[in-house]
Amino acid sequence: MKTLSGSLIILTVFLSFSCATIFNGADQQINITSQPINAQIFVDEIEWGKTPMIVTLSRKDNHIIRIEIEGYEPTIVPLKRKTSNWFMGNCLFGGLIGMGIDALTGGMYILQPEEVNTTMKHVNLETSDNNDIMIIKIVMNPDKNWKKIGQLQKL
Repeated sequence: MKTLSGSLIILTVFLSFSCATIFNGADQQINITSQPINAQIFVDEIEWGKTPMIVTLSRKDNHIIRIEIEGYEPTIVPLKRKTSNWFMGNCLFGGLIGMGIDALTGGMYILQPEEVNTTMKHVNLETSDNNDIMIIKIVMNPDKNWKKIGQLQKL
């Protein structure tokens, strides 16, 4: 019986330390989606895959997510680490040992934003002064002051 009581006390003391690490963990999953889908995902300049995707990142570091696909402007989203509320609880109840463990594992942080969802913009092509090159610019909302110079026809 004394062994069980001693084990419960040790377990209680251990759980009161490093609250943020126990509840958050050292890594965080970030859901990344884009419109259009199948855009390349780069995290800290390393290619991870294509959207949609869930990436697991270390909470200890800030990260830069870049999403790109041909014909669209790349999207860059910085993930910043913020102090977790669990760590604040550890400051009150866990003491220096728990705070140290949370700092070493990165469990004291949460990455924000917690998900990345982007609608990518089409790249606008510029007109050319060279008569040998024809560039067509496609826009969704034409300017009312533009002059119509032609019409596409069905073949």
